[in-house]
Amino acid sequence: MSMVSFEDIGGVTATFAAKEDVVPGQVVKITANGQVGACSAKDAFAGQAQSLRGGFAGVQVKGFLTVSTTNTVNLGRVNLEADGAGGVQAATSGGVPALVVSVDAAAKTAVICL
Repeated sequence: MSMVSFEDIGGVTATFAAKEDVVPGQVVKITANGQVGACSAKDAFAGQAQSLRGGFAGVQVKGFLTVSTTNTVNLGRVNLEADGAGGVQAATSGGVPALVVSVDAAAKTAVICL
């Protein structure tokens, strides 16, 4: 158990129109003006959907958050991309710059700062 928590530090959440494929907890991308949708593998993500109601999603676009991971994600400043299953993976090229402060390989999660 970690003695340090980064949850909710510096969090900025914005409301977007949401496509039907958006699920809370997944990373999402901008699909149209003011609209988000689910990411495909290797997409650059805009943030993580935190809530969904009435066709709108609250998307965390900045700050510390916990994301699911597919492959090994290193600590420190790295580039990440969507894994196509709602989480992130190490970017093969390009990607979204993030600060990874904690990785739980067994739970397949990481705490990142956007």
